[in-house]
Amino acid sequence: MEWLSAENLVAVATAVLGIVASAVMIWYERRVPRRKRIGYRVQLDTAIGDGQGPGGRTNRREGWFDTAAGMTHASMVLLRIENDGSQTIVRDDYQSPGSHGLTVEFGERTILGVSVTQPSATSHLLEHFTRDRGFGYQGGTLRLPRVPLNRGAYYKLLVLLSGGSVGDEIQLSGDLSEGEVHRNRSATPDEKAPLFSRASRLITIALTLCVVALAVIVVAQDDTPPPIGCEGGSLTLTGSTAFAPVLREVAEKYERDCADDDPDIEVANPHGSTAGIRDLAAAGAEAEGGSPALVALSDGPKPGGLPDLRENRVAVSVFTLVVNEEVGLRNLSTTDVRRLYRGEIANWSELGGPDLAVHLVSRDANSGTRQVFQRRVLGRGEIAHSSVDCVHKDDPTAPVIRCELDSTDQVLATVAGTPGAIGYSELGLATRAKGLHLVDLDGEPPSVDALAHGNSSYPYREIEYAYTYGQPPANSLTSSFLTYLTRGNGQDVIRTHGHLPCWTPEGMELCAPPTR
Repeated sequence: MEWLSAENLVAVATAVLGIVASAVMIWYERRVPRRKRIGYRVQLDTAIGDGQGPGGRTNRREGWFDTAAGMTHASMVLLRIENDGSQTIVRDDYQSPGSHGLTVEFGERTILGVSVTQPSATSHLLEHFTRDRGFGYQGGTLRLPRVPLNRGAYYKLLVLLSGGSVGDEIQLSGDLSEGEVHRNRSATPDEKAPLFSRASRLITIALTLCVVALAVIVVAQDDTPPPIGCEGGSLTLTGSTAFAPVLREVAEKYERDCADDDPDIEVANPHGSTAGIRDLAAAGAEAEGGSPALVALSDGPKPGGLPDLRENRVAVSVFTLVVNEEVGLRNLSTTDVRRLYRGEIANWSELGGPDLAVHLVSRDANSGTRQVFQRRVLGRGEIAHSSVDCVHKDDPTAPVIRCELDSTDQVLATVAGTPGAIGYSELGLATRAKGLHLVDLDGEPPSVDALAHGNSSYPYREIEYAYTYGQPPANSLTSSFLTYLTRGNGQDVIRTHGHLPCWTPEGMELCAPPTR
């Protein structure tokens, strides 16, 4: 089942853990009373005179103290007492018998003197360290007064001792109302107590690991959706030369994605939209009532009189006029373009360009790109061709040199290599070509994005159609591939080549049939 995927399980586990952790924290805050805590830590315990240190090592500090004055085995201890709980501690919170609040035991060592140190911000604490408030020492026992401490407040005791051994256990004890006295784990001089409890840290670590695992799964997984209904068999694609690069890439991608079904898709050597539609009609007539495994792509709708051909709207294609890079003009009016293709302008200087003869590089009569150009821009057909090599005029009476070529790639290469040449092409191929530049029409640049956002009335565009002979079976490779091309992963390839898929929000509006 799809919902049992790894990322879903990790996501559910993370959510459950987060909910449980939140519930436990709320319960703890409401049900468990916040504790009052006094913590202590030994920040310094060192020998300062002649004597034995830890492990029997001799500590000699000649000249510091007179050992005859009771300083044999002298040591010094720095003790920090702090309020590391969640509430302020007042004098009445101390529950020890007598007037003092806490007791410190130094084992076998004898206290010789005590100095109270503290930050200047808490200098008021000194007033509590008096004998009548319980402060004093005897032998190895130090009694501390009932010192009120705000949250985070502390004081330090510097204790001079003799006898015993450095490192002997030092124990602070006392009773607090609804609280405890404990030894802190931290041993660094002024390190603060942990902000979060061990349980909080463990929950945070667990949640972090879950989120990281989920992120790794999401990033590592292949987000490419599978093809819609892979099918095996053979299929031939033909027709538009302008759309052929898209078909080749989509066919290869389909064969990779559906490799288990072993499909075989061939992009036949295309000769243009009209030729492809004729081949499809002929193959359908020979199929004796069936739908042949053949799809013809056409730049624009099929000619009339072919009722058995079923259309599939694939994409909006934008076309463009291109000129050799030596022609400096970047914009032409529709009127000037029509004059050029009627043979009325023989030199670019007549349009304000360089002194170069005009060479019209066109497609053959089977070309959908040519038919779109004639239908959308010229409003009529082109003049007769007058040259085979696009350079020399074979008909001396022709007003300009005009040639016809079999493919868009040939047109682009010829325009790039012929000074003064002008031709037309599908936009994506033209954009990648070298040695030429694109031409705006009436100030409107050829742009798929501008059309998609409704910001252009650029005329040289058309819908790309995929035709089949009748309705192919639903479980056929033909139906599966067309779905893949129009609504599946093929849409990404269509966009990459500069077309706008019809089955997108923007494309559906541009591809919609005209209302009658």
